[in-house]
Amino acid sequence: MDGRQMQIGEVADRTGLSLRTIRHYEEVGLALPTARSQGGFRLYTDDDIARLLVIKRMKPLDFTLEEMRDLLTILDRLQTDDINETTREDLTKRLAVYRSLVEERCEKIRTRLSDAEQFSAELSAKLRKHRS
Repeated sequence: MDGRQMQIGEVADRTGLSLRTIRHYEEVGLALPTARSQGGFRLYTDDDIARLLVIKRMKPLDFTLEEMRDLLTILDRLQTDDINETTREDLTKRLAVYRSLVEERCEKIRTRLSDAEQFSAELSAKLRKHRS
């Protein structure tokens, strides 16, 4: 991490998120820019980009805003050195619950993808049959 600050356009390019989506995540308090320029432009760091990428990964798994907020809080708190062992254990347990939830949701997506691929193969077979 070089400490360089980037404007929102570069962040959008690096994350694949739209400007509107990045602004929305700021409005709902999920990903605030580190700073603002004298002209009022949002300024982001590599850490901000990493946070946006975590949010981006949660989105297709149908995380609610509350779940996103909670998981981000857990991740943030686990990165700090000033938490006691009991708190760290509690946060780790909560993180494990989210990990299980992600696995369940990934399995549902795999099943849906498998069904979609099978349907595509069936349509391809019908198309070949009727073109012959």
